Amino acid sequence: MDAMENSPEVPWLTEKEQRLWRAHLEVGRLLGHQLERELQPHGLALNDYTILVELSEAPQHRMRMTDLAAATLQSKSRLSHQITRMEAAGLVTREDCPGDRRGLYAVLTEQGWSTMRRVAPDHVRSVREHFVDRLSSEQIDALYEALAPIAEHLRALRGRV
Repeated sequence: MDAMENSPEVPWLTEKEQRLWRAHLEVGRLLGHQLERELQPHGLALNDYTILVELSEAPQHRMRMTDLAAATLQSKSRLSHQITRMEAAGLVTREDCPGDRRGLYAVLTEQGWSTMRRVAPDHVRSVREHFVDRLSSEQIDALYEALAPIAEHLRALRGRV
């Protein structure tokens, strides 16, 4: 590590920056793991829940598969496999896009909507217990102010601003 730290062309992280970065990574992993565990009794993975949320908030509970892939940060291939599993569970269906023979919509089924309404309260309780309630109102404001510009920057890199 000493050879890397002495490299003048690399702006290495300070101890304080490294501590922040590592805490951020750890919180992301641990929180994702915990939320995933708490969705398992509902028969859902975190990716399933993310797709249900996106579709539940979309007009007519439907999205083009390409848009859903972008919104959930999945490749088209991975999303296709995910949707196949969710179709088998009765949560979503695929429908053709009028005027675009190759395009498909992912559509939330009535069972998917019912599942979303049943699971969302538990998920929100989990998010509150493991994240929101661990912070004061001032910390929530400060964390939002710190993270919002980073999210905006990363969305711009993806061409989604």
